[in-house]
Amino acid sequence: LARSAAITRMMAASLLRRDKKSTAAHLKADLKRTDNSSGLRQLQELLDSVLHPERGSEPEALEWCKWLLAGGDGFDEFCRTVRSYDNATLCGLVWTANFVAYRCRTCGISPCMSLCAECFNNGDHTGHDFNMFRSQAGGACDCGDGNVMRESGFCSRHRLKTGENVPSVPRDLLLMSEMVLPRFIITIIQYLRDGYTEPESAADRDLQKVLQQLDLHISFLEELTKMGGAMRTVLTKILTNQQTFKELSMGEYEMPKCLKSSVKYPQSVMVWGAMSAAGVGPLCFIKGRVNAASYQEILEHFMLPSAEKLYGDEDFEDQDGLQGVGQRKRVKLSSSTKDPSIMDTLKHKCFLEELLFWTIKYEFPQKMVTFLLNMLPDQDYKITFTKTFVQHYAFIMKTLMKSHESDTMSNRIVHISVQLFSNEELARHVTEECQLLDIMVTVLIYMMESCLIKSELQDEESNHHVVVNCGEALLKNNTYWPLVSDFINILSHQSVAKRFLEDQSLLLPWMSFVSFFQGMNLNKRELNEHVEFESQTYYAAFAAELEACAQPMWGLLTHCKVKETQEYTKTVVQYCLDTLQMWFDAIGFVDEPALNQLTFHLPLHRYYAMFLSKGVKCQGLDLDSLLPDQEMLMKIMVHPLQIQASLSEIHSNMWVRNGLQIKGQAMTYVQSHFCNSMIDPDIYLLQVCASRLDPDYFISSVFERFKVVDLLTMASQHQNAVLDSEQERPMLEGALTFLVILSSLRIHLGMSDDEILRAEMVSQLCMNDRTHSSLLDLIPENPNPKSGVVPGSCSFEEMLSAVADFKAPVFEPGGSMQQGMYTPKAEVWEKEFDPIMVILRTVYRRDVQSAMDRYSAFLKQSGIQTGNPWPPYKERTPLHPCYKGLVRLLHCKTLHIVIFTLLYKIWMDHQNMSEHVLCMVLYLIELGLDNPVQDDKVEEVSIEHCHDSWFPGTSLLSNLHHVINFVRVRVPETAPEVDGLFILPAYSPSVVSPQNLREAQVFSLVAERRRKFQEIINRSNHEASQAVRPKSSSSRWLPPGSPPQLVTEILEIGESMLSLLVKLHQKLSGKQNSLSLSWLAEVDPAHHAHGDGLTAIERILAKAATRSRHSKRCLQEICGKVCPPIPPKKNSPGDKKSMDKEERRQRARERQQKLLAEFASRQKSFMETAMDVESPETDAVMDMGSAEPLDSEVLYDCVICGQSGPSTEDRPTGLVVLLQASSVLGHRCRSDTPKRLPITDEEHIYPEDTCGATHDVRLSLMQRYFKDSSCLQSVSIGWDGGVYVQTCGHTLHIDCHKSYMESLRNDQVLQGFSVDKGEFTCPLCRQFANSVLPCRPGRGMETGAWHAPSNKSMSTLVKEVEDLQEQLGIFPVSVESNLSKEMESVIKDIKNTTQKKYMDYGKNPGSPDNDFLFMYSVARTNLELELVHRGGNLCSGGASAAAKRSCLNQLFHVLAMHMRLYSIDSAYNPWTRLTQILLNDCVFVCRYCDDERPEVPMLFRDVPSLLIIFILTMPQPLRKEHFTCVVKVLYSLQYTQALAALSVRFSREERLAWSRKNTPNSDKSWESLLGHMISELTKAKDVYDTNSEETLVLSSSVWSPQSIEFSLQQFCLPFLRLSCLLQHHLYGDSLPGCLVEEEFSLLAGCLGLAGSAQSSAACLEWNVNALDLISQWCSEEIYFVSDFLESLQSLLGQDPQWAAPRLLHLPDNYNTIFQYYHRKSCTSCGKTPKDPALCLVCGAFVCLKGQCCKQQGVCECVLHSQHCGAATGIFLLINASVIIIIRGHRFCLWGSVYLDAHGEEDRDLRRGKPLYLCEERYRVLEQQWVSHTFDHINKRWGPHYNGL
Repeated sequence: LARSAAITRMMAASLLRRDKKSTAAHLKADLKRTDNSSGLRQLQELLDSVLHPERGSEPEALEWCKWLLAGGDGFDEFCRTVRSYDNATLCGLVWTANFVAYRCRTCGISPCMSLCAECFNNGDHTGHDFNMFRSQAGGACDCGDGNVMRESGFCSRHRLKTGENVPSVPRDLLLMSEMVLPRFIITIIQYLRDGYTEPESAADRDLQKVLQQLDLHISFLEELTKMGGAMRTVLTKILTNQQTFKELSMGEYEMPKCLKSSVKYPQSVMVWGAMSAAGVGPLCFIKGRVNAASYQEILEHFMLPSAEKLYGDEDFEDQDGLQGVGQRKRVKLSSSTKDPSIMDTLKHKCFLEELLFWTIKYEFPQKMVTFLLNMLPDQDYKITFTKTFVQHYAFIMKTLMKSHESDTMSNRIVHISVQLFSNEELARHVTEECQLLDIMVTVLIYMMESCLIKSELQDEESNHHVVVNCGEALLKNNTYWPLVSDFINILSHQSVAKRFLEDQSLLLPWMSFVSFFQGMNLNKRELNEHVEFESQTYYAAFAAELEACAQPMWGLLTHCKVKETQEYTKTVVQYCLDTLQMWFDAIGFVDEPALNQLTFHLPLHRYYAMFLSKGVKCQGLDLDSLLPDQEMLMKIMVHPLQIQASLSEIHSNMWVRNGLQIKGQAMTYVQSHFCNSMIDPDIYLLQVCASRLDPDYFISSVFERFKVVDLLTMASQHQNAVLDSEQERPMLEGALTFLVILSSLRIHLGMSDDEILRAEMVSQLCMNDRTHSSLLDLIPENPNPKSGVVPGSCSFEEMLSAVADFKAPVFEPGGSMQQGMYTPKAEVWEKEFDPIMVILRTVYRRDVQSAMDRYSAFLKQSGIQTGNPWPPYKERTPLHPCYKGLVRLLHCKTLHIVIFTLLYKIWMDHQNMSEHVLCMVLYLIELGLDNPVQDDKVEEVSIEHCHDSWFPGTSLLSNLHHVINFVRVRVPETAPEVDGLFILPAYSPSVVSPQNLREAQVFSLVAERRRKFQEIINRSNHEASQAVRPKSSSSRWLPPGSPPQLVTEILEIGESMLSLLVKLHQKLSGKQNSLSLSWLAEVDPAHHAHGDGLTAIERILAKAATRSRHSKRCLQEICGKVCPPIPPKKNSPGDKKSMDKEERRQRARERQQKLLAEFASRQKSFMETAMDVESPETDAVMDMGSAEPLDSEVLYDCVICGQSGPSTEDRPTGLVVLLQASSVLGHRCRSDTPKRLPITDEEHIYPEDTCGATHDVRLSLMQRYFKDSSCLQSVSIGWDGGVYVQTCGHTLHIDCHKSYMESLRNDQVLQGFSVDKGEFTCPLCRQFANSVLPCRPGRGMETGAWHAPSNKSMSTLVKEVEDLQEQLGIFPVSVESNLSKEMESVIKDIKNTTQKKYMDYGKNPGSPDNDFLFMYSVARTNLELELVHRGGNLCSGGASAAAKRSCLNQLFHVLAMHMRLYSIDSAYNPWTRLTQILLNDCVFVCRYCDDERPEVPMLFRDVPSLLIIFILTMPQPLRKEHFTCVVKVLYSLQYTQALAALSVRFSREERLAWSRKNTPNSDKSWESLLGHMISELTKAKDVYDTNSEETLVLSSSVWSPQSIEFSLQQFCLPFLRLSCLLQHHLYGDSLPGCLVEEEFSLLAGCLGLAGSAQSSAACLEWNVNALDLISQWCSEEIYFVSDFLESLQSLLGQDPQWAAPRLLHLPDNYNTIFQYYHRKSCTSCGKTPKDPALCLVCGAFVCLKGQCCKQQGVCECVLHSQHCGAATGIFLLINASVIIIIRGHRFCLWGSVYLDAHGEEDRDLRRGKPLYLCEERYRVLEQQWVSHTFDHINKRWGPHYNGL
């Protein structure tokens, strides 16, 4: 043996030494032979050494496997070949959590259907109901699977079934795979066996480590599965072949025994011992044997206990020898488990089973799950795998319960199971073959049994019922949901559900499973102390009932829709009743519920109710055949009624000591996701009971449960044993409202599904306008599933358009964005508003009020009624014949007595009555009138049993006019005695005729309840003599202290209900004879649909009169002898108090209204003065100082101290300003159309053509050739990162501001801005600001003398300007005043606003030249931005965005003061070069000969920059004539530049032609100037010839004189606009509006450039010979031609015009952005970002919050915002569809510009509906960006700490 082993080893070693490729080829050739034994042997040996456990999972082994599989070819080549044989017709792509997939409800057969993006986009789903979703648990693509989705939805690839016509696989291709892979798989299993340790043995068992070692192996398997159908077939064979498994895995299972006892090789055993301790092992076969055994142990350890063990539970033996219900259930259960194999130990027969086993043990590692799922497209595999999964189901549950990571594990389980069980075919197959249903039910029961506790409902001692404990982790963490969701999933298949409903052995255990939840989470009312700890277990309880009980129930109900399924319903109903009976027995219930206990969970009642409803509605069953006897009905009604009463108690604050959570429960019970499984079935069940039980019994039960019996007395005072007086009113209202709901709700009593949907929709819309998605969410899913259209019923959308109007999303002026809303149509308010449905569906009581307010607003608006309307009465759909009995509730004497008593009490103003009580009483009367009793037999029976002398019969119509004369009441002695209030003749208990015994007993119970109730109401004399004691139950509740004695009084009434109604009408209307006889003549009930209480009473009287002649007669009598109500002799102080209270309340309300109105008007006037952030246009023109006399000083109001005064040097005033860096100007382009956002790899955005980039290039070009200091005065910077100054227009003293900032600093509750950075909000208008700009002392505008027109000649003015420039140092501010200090500090603020890189453009940073450039560029930036805000031109005229909000004048003075610090060397003063002809050219030449560079030629200088430099450096204030002079001189230069630029664009021929033209009047016509220009420039031979071909292309159009004139004007316009704006700010000149065509001439006129409208040249005014000057300017240039030919043209021909700044153009459909960007890799780090974002200004793709792209602790979005927008960034978050704004150190969520078809945002793409660009919102965003108003309009800012 040893020798053969040695030889083997040698051979293997020799093979290992050879290279892999040739070995593989050689082996493959060997194996192809017919006799392949040697090849087989060699392969085995090679594999033994390669896949040797000792070697670990090194990559080497994988390499070998790859080569071997490929049999000598390259592995990639092999993969391609195998793929070409892919015969799969399914997609089957598997994804993990967070993957983006699609679901189309139109195409899905199963609700779980999902598609990958590729299949979805290649299929046709236009107009379908689909959405995109982020996978929670992972999933797989169903495309091509006809069992899960309709074929019409398949994508093009799977619809054509391209897989079917693939040629069959050549045998030798996969030969090696079949040999090698089994060994590979056993290696993996080997590892899993070795690595697993039981939790006991290793405290920190590290399963992850083992899995990491296997990572490569499993990834390799996954790779194989992706090779397509051919390879999957091979893998399936290997995984499911039982023979291979036996040989490889368990082959030597018997040998370990002899191995251990053998003495021959003690060494190996020792080695094994040592090695296994170290976790490694020697040769594979020894290891294999040993761990096969230990694996068997693990298997056994993990099985469920056997059935006897599971259910033979001794704890539930009962002391009395009765079997407890727990025992009874369990016994049945264990006998019903058909197949004991569920509980047996697992025996694995193939690799697949063991792989799944370890997958479960290792808690479903993602890679394994993906591998197992990737195999599913193979049909054989799918079936075997599903069976295996079902076999391991119990085992999965046990692992899940033990797991610490149950959430992740749940997701992975569902990831697998949803793929298996969504397929009906497969589910049915497994149900039949593997008892899937039995397994599921048993496993669920087993799981819940782990957390059962004894129920404390009813009577704690004698309760044998067990319920789940909602505090257990199992329920709290929802650990059960994977199992329940599988169960729901398989019940959705008809064939499976039918099996379930037919099989008693399944229904029984299921019912007992449901009964575990019956009565869980019991609340006990706290009466003394507030509860210390509020438990939150109710979440778990509601979730459990919904998921584990209600959803399976809805699933089953969907299959009980037709007559053929009657039997199922009967069976279920029977089982429900049996289980309920057992439950009543178990909790020891007799007839009264225990006091102060409340559980909201009665799933058994609800199962019973829903199957009843379904049976009657859809299957034509007779209700009576499904109902139990009366006694059982009485029991069934108790607990649901208890819940309704408790709801009222909770809202009456009786449970307040139980904390907030009890309110939470009451809300959840009626909330939209729960109501159709909870409150609706409860109310339906009560309706059924009410229709079948004695109505008097039912009504009295209701009032007793609501604890208001004591209140229903005619006496003005009473004692209530169980309620405090402030709780009586809400409880009475609750009881009456409940009765109204009970008798008017028709959800289960005859409404069709469409009507239900309509009613639900109307009630939700009446509460509030709703968005489409919130409506979908608020309307209960059943009976109308909203997903997909139920055939034959009206779809959600159709119904919505029938009842509601769409209000498109609008903007409110504050900038807050609205969503698209639906609002009820007018006719809905008029005819369908149903307050009862609203009350039933409101979670918050305020919603009822909101609905009423909206209703009254509608009535006012449509002019129907102006007062305070009452809830309208709505006609009901007719009752289903089965439920006719419900009407008897409205026609029973008990109710009539209550109604009579309440009408009387309201009329007499007893305490605790309210408008709502009256409203409900009237509603009940009206319901009674509208639903008369049909059959008379009922009438007789009740008369026979009730010799009651209140009313003769039970019909409401006839009882209305029955007069009651005297009533006997018991009142407390202390009550003010009241004569003759009301009398009741004796009432004797009913006599029961001896029918069969059971009947009799029931009736006696009824009579008892009824008698007790009557007696409490009237304390009648008959009983009084027998000194009736109150029942013990109520005596328990008597308040301490002895109550005053009750005495009997006889009160005279003499009223009928009709007369009381008439008197109430008088009382409400305040008129004596409000109802005249004439009114009766023309009654028409239809006329009174809307209105207040008067209308309601009139409507009732009208109905009574039209329906009964007797009533009409009585009414006529009553109206004839109308008299005022008899006031009681002694008015009780209580009444007076309540009246006063009412009056006081009324007065308070009026006062409040008055105050509010006053406040509103104040606020309005303040808003008008202060807040005009939004609309600059609307502002009135307010010039500074226009109101004062001309020479007085300007006065400023300080908004802090409120004083008014001038700004002085000692105490300067300042404007509140916000300084912000801005790159808006730099992002302008030449063309008007915005750039498009790239959505394919081919598209790009080029930033080179933006204004900022162009100016940078120009400056650096100049710096190459010219002197630096001169360059820095020839351009402006601040296109990118310029400082923009804006103000709200409010002023304050600078010292006040400092103390204000101090107080802000001490106030810690600041949010949104940073005081340390100098930020604050304006004390008056709360606008955001960060600096104060000092106002200069003195007059306002340069008025008076400065304005006077001058008639000095041009040359004088030129000379004066030159002199002024010499006096630079003179500045009227003394050196060290407060004012100058403040100015200095503002300059510092301005510099700190922007980044260093936007200030230093010179060669030596920090030089004065640099500073000088920065300062005048600030002025330029602000002027340019104002132009942009005005729409890019001055055609609109008007003051600047309200002069009071422009701070340019003040800013100019601050800058001017600062600029005085620099003087321009007069030798270099450009003014001389502009206005004089220098004697000789040699000046330049000699300068040029110096080593320093020359100055910038005049023709290259930026004219607006020169203008600003001149103005800022001349002494202030400047005379207007001097300003005009400067403008004229500069205009000449600008014009000359225009000519030069134009000449560059000509073709050579055109240039020739123009230079030859000779025209007179030289300096005022462009022709001559142009000719001169061209000839001058042609002197330098190369100026025009550099790239003549290009130029030719440019000027293909021939230039006509008109087009030349036009382009010259366009070239000069930007300069004119800027000069005009400057003049407007410095001198207050107004800007007249004009047409676009006239703009040039108008501006020229404003600026005093004398000229006619015809030509631009006419505006020129030269003070020296024009041609000479032009020649001089040209000559400056010509000197340098040789140096920089290529740059010359670009410097000459630069166009000064830019289009308005625009954000990127976005595609219309959001999906195009999402699909391209959400998987795109980041450009800087190469990974796919978790949160990708897009800059909407430049299109950059960045990682939001990504750690990968951080630099110096700053994340990428913040970095980009600094680089692209000078700290303002606008980013679209790809995964959320929302936009965030970054402004400096703060950020805010702006909202979304993409809305769905219903005008709603979809933040985080939760709904995944298609989104479309909302142009309007995008315009608003762009407008806020351009106008720099993000800070003012968006309110919710927070710091981002560089983390975005």
